[in-house]
Amino acid sequence: MQPPGPALYTAIRDALSGEGPAVLPLAPGQSEAAVAALRPTHAGGALLSDGEGVPSGVAVVIATSGSTGAPKGVLLSAAALRASAAASLRRVGAAKGERWLCCLPVSHIAGLQVLVRALLSESEPIIHARFDPHEVLGSGADHVSLVPTQLHRLVELGADLSVFRTILLGGAAPRPGLLERARDLGARIVTTYGMSETCGGCVYDGRPLDNVEVKIGEDGLVRIAGAVLFSGYRFGAADPFDGDWFRTSDLGEMAGGRLRVLGRADDVINTGGEKVVAAAVAEVLGTHPEVADVAVIGTPDAEWGELVTAIVVAANPDTPLTLPQLRAFCRDKLPPHAAPRSLRLVPQLPLLPNGKTDFVRLRAGT
Repeated sequence: MQPPGPALYTAIRDALSGEGPAVLPLAPGQSEAAVAALRPTHAGGALLSDGEGVPSGVAVVIATSGSTGAPKGVLLSAAALRASAAASLRRVGAAKGERWLCCLPVSHIAGLQVLVRALLSESEPIIHARFDPHEVLGSGADHVSLVPTQLHRLVELGADLSVFRTILLGGAAPRPGLLERARDLGARIVTTYGMSETCGGCVYDGRPLDNVEVKIGEDGLVRIAGAVLFSGYRFGAADPFDGDWFRTSDLGEMAGGRLRVLGRADDVINTGGEKVVAAAVAEVLGTHPEVADVAVIGTPDAEWGELVTAIVVAANPDTPLTLPQLRAFCRDKLPPHAAPRSLRLVPQLPLLPNGKTDFVRLRAGT
């Protein structure tokens, strides 16, 4: 077990080379639950009495957020991590010696893979303990991995984003207009899709990386195969494989060889017998000029089963939006049952450490 920091980079390097043990990187506040659920053999160099080792070939264990229960441990082999990093470097055209900036939590796969790319690039990574837009811009890095919230903060500065050869953008769907604004500032952005189970981003700008295959199952779920897949879950969590294919929880469609992710299957709202993809509603609402940020959830209702509920950060808090205004905006863009029936105005959306919206807190009303 290793906390974030320079020592973790050395531990990951040794784990990938086979010279050191597998690594479980943890975020502050995540340690207690992860230690109890995942039982590493060592913590901070001390032997734990109830710890258990990992299968041969596993280099890293990523603890999922555990937002809906005890965290799962995603087992990643050195071969899969290297295959992912090598394919990423080829796709963006990153050269040996070019430096990568890590300003994402290394306890999450997106941050950890920045370190693996640096290893394969034979360069020292630049590691920031937290995201500061001014420090990011002055880092001198050639490549960086960001989530949309971080990119938004850079765009708000009106900064010259051409200082980076590549900005990998993932973790969540960018709100409408963000990519265009960033590119107007000189950014070369590559959007990514992936998860811990695929060693991070494995689809760039809608197209799978080398040695990665993507298809949509009859159930509408995205399925992924290839060298980047994880080895399984620690302590036998439910098997998500259909043969060689990893079955994700995301709904998607393929068009012209490109993947379009529609939203998570467990975020589908059943309202009055109609199914609504929450992410599709949020995408439309995000184009409203008075919406600065938005999330959509289903809330229990005696009549409808679930209400389509919009949680909105108003662009101008002094003249907040109303529900009739939002419904009118959706009239020609969504079927009637998909328009929000409930509106909650908030000063900002709660975020997880990896920059994704914290839907557990939103559903709890906190």
